[in-house]
Amino acid sequence: MNLILWRHAEAEDVAASLRIQRSTDLQRELTKRGEKQAEKMAAWLRPRLPEDTRVLVSPAVRTQQTARALTEHFQTLPDIAPGADVSTILAAIDWPSSTNLLLVGHQPWLGRLASLLIAGAEMEWSVKKAAVWWLCRRMREDEAQTVLRAVVNPDLV
Repeated sequence: MNLILWRHAEAEDVAASLRIQRSTDLQRELTKRGEKQAEKMAAWLRPRLPEDTRVLVSPAVRTQQTARALTEHFQTLPDIAPGADVSTILAAIDWPSSTNLLLVGHQPWLGRLASLLIAGAEMEWSVKKAAVWWLCRRMREDEAQTVLRAVVNPDLV
């Protein structure tokens, strides 16, 4: 099945002194540039997503706005909020799953999740704002494999 990781688009910056307050960080909205990035990536995703794809979104405003560029039909999942732990995320999404999933979330957990699933270890991989990393789980000769199908950044579409 497919696991599509979509980082939220560019969001307003918050002063470093306020960033430590979780509620302030969760309220950050997309910039005008971020809105355009989200629209571009949604336009790229829309014709490619399997029809049965479940869209799971962090409770942060910027991820909700990014997801809305694609659809109004998504589920907010608090377990994928900023600062989430990869093992918690995997448990929350029940991966590997028999369902196609699109997660709209944050760095650094997106990069850590991608590295774990592709390379077998959590590493600090960078996922660009508004980028999509499309992973696929398959069986090959009785061995489960995670395949990287695509990495698409908004400046490439």
